[in-house]
Amino acid sequence: MHRPVLVLKIGSSTLTKGSDRISRGKLEDLARQIRKLRKSWRIVLVSSGAIAAARQQVAMTRGPGIGVKQALAAIGQPMLMRMYHEIFRDFDISVAQCLLTHPDFEQETSRQNTRTTLNTLLVNDYLPIVNENDTVATEEIKFGDNDRLAAQVAVLLEARLLVLISDIDGLYDGDPRKKADARLIPEVRDLEAVLAYGSESGSQQGSGGMRSKLEAAAICRDGNVEMWILKGEREEFLQAAFAGQMAFTRFLP
Repeated sequence: MHRPVLVLKIGSSTLTKGSDRISRGKLEDLARQIRKLRKSWRIVLVSSGAIAAARQQVAMTRGPGIGVKQALAAIGQPMLMRMYHEIFRDFDISVAQCLLTHPDFEQETSRQNTRTTLNTLLVNDYLPIVNENDTVATEEIKFGDNDRLAAQVAVLLEARLLVLISDIDGLYDGDPRKKADARLIPEVRDLEAVLAYGSESGSQQGSGGMRSKLEAAAICRDGNVEMWILKGEREEFLQAAFAGQMAFTRFLP
C-alpha cells in the first residue's frame, strides 16, 4: 500500500523545552515516535533550532542584529544536524539535510528539483530534515520559525497532513497567557473566521507566533492539505494526537 506523506514541523521552543539549549531527551522522544509512524507514513521533518544550537556554545555580539542571527545559523546548522544524525541513528533512522528558501518554491524548475530530491530520499528510506537556508534568507529568522516553509513543503509533496509541533495546544479564541477563559478551537473549517485570533508574539527561543501558523494554514488550505497545531511538550505527543488522547486544533482543507 502506498504510504501517504506526513510533514512534521518542530519549532525551537519545543526542541529546547523552554530552556537555552537543544534537549537530547526531546530529540529521542521525536525519533521514537517517527520510527513508529514510518510504518504508515512517509515522513519529512522540518526543523528549526540551528540558532538555538549555536547559542549553546557561542556568544556572538559583533555585527548587525540580523547578521549575527545568520552567522549563528551557519554555526549551529551542522551542530543541529550532528545531533539529529547521532540520536536518530540509535533508532535506525537515516537522515539527510535539505536547506531551502521560499524562492525555491516559486520557479517550476526549482520546485521540480526540490520535489525530486525529497521523493528520492523518501523512496530510499531516508528522513529528509528541512530547514530554512538562513545564510542567504532572512524571512524566517525575522518572522515565521519555518511554519510557512513547512506548509510549502507539504503542498509540494501533496502531503495528506502537516503537523506543526509547538509550545501551545492549538488555536484559542484569545491569548491563553492573558485571558483566563480563552477556549481552544478543536476544528477550523472557515479560516477567515478565525484570522482575528492570530498573534504576532513568539516564544523566547522561537520566532513563530500564531499569525505565521495561520498563514501556513492558508497555504495548506489552498493546496488541499490538512494541518494540525499541537503541543509537543509531553512524551509520545504524536501518538496521543493520532489516538485522540490530547486536545489540539485541526485545520481541514
